[in-house]
Amino acid sequence: MLLSDSEQNETPRSAVVAFLGPLGTFTHAAVDQHFGTEVEKHSVATINDVFMQVESGAARYGVVPVENSTEGAVNNTQDCLIDTSLHIVAEVVIPIAQNLMLQKGSSLAQITRIVSHRQSLAQCRRWLSEYCPNTFIQEVSSNAEAARLAAEDPHTAAIAGERAAQLYGLELLHAAIQDQQSNCTRFLVLANESVAPTGHDKSSILVYTENKPGALFRILEPFNTYQVSLTKIETRPAPDSVWAYVFFIDFEGHVEDHAVQQVFEQLKERTIKVKQLGSYPMAKVQV
Repeated sequence: MLLSDSEQNETPRSAVVAFLGPLGTFTHAAVDQHFGTEVEKHSVATINDVFMQVESGAARYGVVPVENSTEGAVNNTQDCLIDTSLHIVAEVVIPIAQNLMLQKGSSLAQITRIVSHRQSLAQCRRWLSEYCPNTFIQEVSSNAEAARLAAEDPHTAAIAGERAAQLYGLELLHAAIQDQQSNCTRFLVLANESVAPTGHDKSSILVYTENKPGALFRILEPFNTYQVSLTKIETRPAPDSVWAYVFFIDFEGHVEDHAVQQVFEQLKERTIKVKQLGSYPMAKVQV
């Protein structure tokens, strides 16, 4: 179904949005930034669950992380995109500030354990190595879960976003400890719908090709011929074949654009299969 102009600009408050939770995660922040704080939110435990909620109709939209500017792609999301029938209808890019937080009244000298999601820990490697070289570091399911654990234990500190500190009543001891100060994460908004062109769009596709010399060149050549700008290309192992790969490609433009349609015509002759994941308005990056 094609979203109307009004729906593209204003999501109905009655629409349910499934997201990778719990409350207090950066995905929660992405939901609020895109839909507003009043939208009905449904927190789920895994990225797979977000896809299932939208595919089943239990939620109209889903929000999942897809890549971080420091740590790269979120493989779980990419794997789900291979199998899903959902469309990408929007992207959200938010700056990520990682903060060390603990119970109010506690001090860093009391801390014996630092907990966070593995991506957040990876984004703070240098800071942790310099300031907490002997502290036990533990991966947990989410930043919000890390904040919850810190709220229960005066000897535990969490690395998470400011929203998590507010939700769990924690004190921010050190702010913005991520290694890259321009750290951002890109999120996808998923639906059983598609969106019309806005004039400032991005498209995402999956391309399956034979594993032989020149395969990547043959895929990229039509984009150069018709002057369609690529914004990202990555590979993942194909789920149904050993040592075969699928290319994730993002490019500027909408599938209804003439130049993009010309590219697709060329790709039909050069690939095994092209799966269109969606065309959607390009995100405005907030810094």
